[in-house]
Amino acid sequence: MGHFMSNALSPWWSADRHRDRRPFLLARGRIKSALRAWFTGEGFVEVEPAPLQVSPGNETHLHAFSTEWMLPSGNIRTRYLHTSPEFACKKLLAAGEGKIFTFAPSFRNREWGPLHAPAFTMLEWYRAEADYTALMDDCQKILDVAATSGECEEWVYGSHRCAPTLPPRRATVAQVIADEIGIDILSTLQDDVGDRDALASLAMTAGLRVADDDTWSDIFSRIMVAHVEPALAHSRAPVLLDRYPAPEAALARPTPDDGRLAERFELYCCGVELANGFGELTDTALQRQRFEHAMTDKEQVYGERYPIDEDFLAALAHMPPAAGCALGFDRLAMLASGARRIADVLWTPEEV
Repeated sequence: MGHFMSNALSPWWSADRHRDRRPFLLARGRIKSALRAWFTGEGFVEVEPAPLQVSPGNETHLHAFSTEWMLPSGNIRTRYLHTSPEFACKKLLAAGEGKIFTFAPSFRNREWGPLHAPAFTMLEWYRAEADYTALMDDCQKILDVAATSGECEEWVYGSHRCAPTLPPRRATVAQVIADEIGIDILSTLQDDVGDRDALASLAMTAGLRVADDDTWSDIFSRIMVAHVEPALAHSRAPVLLDRYPAPEAALARPTPDDGRLAERFELYCCGVELANGFGELTDTALQRQRFEHAMTDKEQVYGERYPIDEDFLAALAHMPPAAGCALGFDRLAMLASGARRIADVLWTPEEV
């Protein structure tokens, strides 16, 4: 399938530009229909979480759109467009749902680029009473479905190529970091707390720049962006990067064998992060502690904080053990249709 080439400066609704984008948009529809059929065939129920929420999510570097809800009385309540449907989906698990999925409109502020849009579609699915590794198997099946329905057997992003139907390569975060830069990331962790100075010392020894106000998470992110993700981009097969450090898994439970790590993985194809899966944390006290810590960091860095959804924490105490995964559907459609950026697979993209 060809790439979008012409009329780059014309509005998305111009006839010529729409004609160029239309094959990608039709492929998006085929992929979505095929995935919906696959989930339904696996016994999942499709749900439709409302995007207007008390809290948009409580992670340090996620930015939300806020609005005001005026009640008939004239009273005003602040609400947010969710950054993902995660809180609502977990409430549904607490309510008794067992296997659910959603194609959810989601919103993130301060995001724009070939792989980012302020309004996008998140494909999320949850399995109650399941080990999180079951989601890795789901990811492989989803790639197969997308490759077939998108009619694109080799996926390309930039100079990188991936065969999506190959069995995914599975690797741990600690092992890839050790292989690529020689840092023992586990030595800088004590339970779910990172030793900032220890990681800074190792990073500087490996030649990375470290600022005085960098946190442990800032340094970790720099290692991932500068060394790990470029290495993953060279893999011909999809990559499942597993067992993230606990400080980088705000809503995931610790691994049973090592409290420094969490039941979290990410799926990469062509170096593009597609999905983020968790063994879901159901410890209300620990979840509150993580939220409050993240919001304190957010206030220090950005001068704002988001409220904690007390209803979500209350529901968490009633939620069964579960695993959940969030996949950027627009990114998947982009790769599986042969498009070069997600704006080409959005019917009505926002443009700068």
